[in-house]
Formats: sequence, structure tokens, C-alpha cells
Amino acid sequence: MIEVLAKLGRGPVFLAGEVLECVITFTNPLSASSTSASSEMLAWASAQIHCQFHASENRVALPPSDGSKHDVQAENETVFVPNRGERGQCILSTPPKILFCDLRLDPGESKSYSYCETLPIDGPPSFRGQSVKYVYKLTIGCQRVNSPIKLLRVPFRVLVLHGLKDYQFPQDEAVAPSNPFLEEEEGLKKDSRLADLATELLMVATSRRSLHLYNISNSRGKVGTFCIFKTVYKIGEDVIGTFNFSEGDIPCLQFSVSLQTEESIQEEFQRRRGQPVSFSMHARHQEACLHTAQSSFSLPIPLSSTPGFTTNIVSLKWRLHFEFVTSGESTGTCLVRGSQSEAVTWTGVEQIEVDTFSWDLPIKVLPTNPILASYVSQFSSTNSITI
Repeated sequence: MIEVLAKLGRGPVFLAGEVLECVITFTNPLSASSTSASSEMLAWASAQIHCQFHASENRVALPPSDGSKHDVQAENETVFVPNRGERGQCILSTPPKILFCDLRLDPGESKSYSYCETLPIDGPPSFRGQSVKYVYKLTIGCQRVNSPIKLLRVPFRVLVLHGLKDYQFPQDEAVAPSNPFLEEEEGLKKDSRLADLATELLMVATSRRSLHLYNISNSRGKVGTFCIFKTVYKIGEDVIGTFNFSEGDIPCLQFSVSLQTEESIQEEFQRRRGQPVSFSMHARHQEACLHTAQSSFSLPIPLSSTPGFTTNIVSLKWRLHFEFVTSGESTGTCLVRGSQSEAVTWTGVEQIEVDTFSWDLPIKVLPTNPILASYVSQFSSTNSITI
């Protein structure tokens, strides 16, 4: 028996273009209950990253794929097929890397190997929608002599920030500050610079604030105004907005604000012509606001959600969806004075005619620091298998 342990050193969330580093440890455990122990032999081990795409057959019409025949691998094959047994299509993969050949482990002995690979910068982000899914995995395959291949899959999340692909790092770095006592590999240095650049671009894009005022009105007149200071956010931020109903001509009885994503399939891949888009709600605020001059809301963008993106098959957009309930008539209050007391009781009207209308405000949602997103990731940094 051999235990295979894979550990992602920095967490299970990465930006496209970063270097994924995984330490893979092979151990021949020495059991205290066993009376005899022997050496274990592995013929080879290899690792590869791939992105698996799955689409709903009821919503997406895809052309036939030639790679479907590779989903199933015979037990006696020695070819490393990382996506065997997986549903959907493998749309992206890195070249496989051999970790070792002919490894012998004595009882209680372990060997560790480091796997490093740059994540393709032109791939899609990780996404689990109603119509399509993009799932990234690091697959480690290993085989005993005269035994079937065993696969250890390490799922992780990829965030895509547009603009990094076209950025060219300076070639001459002679004047750049450096530590002569530390040896830093070129790949890791570029990976660090890429993460710093992404953080800087995100900070610049989401820190710009300017006043956006919108008049809220229906066919009968003005209801109020809505104020928001920015329309570009990172996942993990709060969307904050304020209402002013004091200048409205039409009384607003109730409003609700929903933070939604709009998932739409490109026209050439739609199963039915003109099929509707899919909406998902991530946060909602509802409030009764009769006789309220001002109000506000704060909606958090979940760190686990997917920023907006577009591929050749699907696009994901973010929006604020507003719903207003207004009065169709005067909404005065009734004063009722008791016959034997001077107390005054305020009561509302029993029936009232209302009008409802909605409004959508598009917003832009970008990725965040992958280290921050790792804290709420559903994936574990450590995965293991016994062969």
C-alpha cells in the first residue's frame, strides 16, 4: 500500500497566468500492527492540468467532439489520460510532466516531488452555472507494476482578469531592486510580478468613484432618485446605494434590490432560437418605505461567485434588479379619536391601489486577490489517495 498526498502550497485559487505549485508525496506507511513489511514499487507517476467543460443538453447545442472516445480508459492501458471517466469535454490541457520512473519505497520511507505549471492565460474561468460548467483539475496518475493506473484529482479554482495577457514585462531588470542573498527562479519571479500587477490593476479599476444619479419614475410621475458612487466592483466588496424619496410626486410603498447574474448562451449554440437567459440571485434587500424620505442598502458580492466573463459559448453579466411598489392614489392616514379618551390613534387605510415596475442597472464585477478567495473556497488544499 502506498499513500499519495498532493498539497497546494498557496491555496486552491489562482489567477490565470500564475504558476501553480503542488508538492506530491509518496509514502510507504509502516503500520504498527503489521508483522512483516516489504518494499513497494511504482512504475511511474505523471501530472497534468486540464479544464473540463460540461453543458446542459436542454439549453446548449454543441458540435460533436472527437475527444469523447478518450473519456474511458481500459484497465490494462498504460497511457495517462487525465480526464478519463469525466463528463463533458476537455477543452484545455497542459503538457503532461513525468514525476519519476521506477520508484522503490522501503517501509516507512517517503519521497516528495514538486510540480509547477503556468496556468494558461487564455482559458475560461472556473464557473458552475445553470447551462455550462468550467472545472479545473490537477490530475496525478501513478501505476504499480502490472496494475491499473490510479488517478488523484486535485480540483482548484481559476480567476481570469482581462488585460494581463497583453502586458509585456520589461526585459532589462538590471536596475530593479533585488536581494543578492536569495536565489529566485525566473518563473516564480514573473509569477510574483503578475500577482502584484493584477492586484494593482484591480485596485485602480475599483477605486474610482464618481456620483451616479438616476431618476426613478413611472408613467404617473417621479418616485424618487437613486444614488450610487461606482459601478465597478471586486468579488467580496459591498454594493452600496441610497434612495431619496423626499422629492418624489408618487409615494413609494416598498422597494427591493437584488444582486443578480445573467447567464446567456451565444446565439449559435442555443438549443432553441430566442431561448431566455438564466438569472441567479446572490443577495437581496427589501424594505417598506411609506413616509420614508431616505433609505439605503448594502449587498455583499460573495467571494465564491464568478466575476463577469465571455467565451465563445456563454457570457456572464452582473446587474442590480430593482422592483418598486407605488401608490395609485393619495395615501393619507386616518385619525381616530376615542369617545371617552383624548388619545389619538393613527391607522392606515384598509385598501389601496398600487402600481409595480422594475428597473435593471448593469454593473461590472472583477476578480479579487486569489489568496483572499482561498479562505472561502469549497476546495481543499490537500488531497490524498491510497493505491
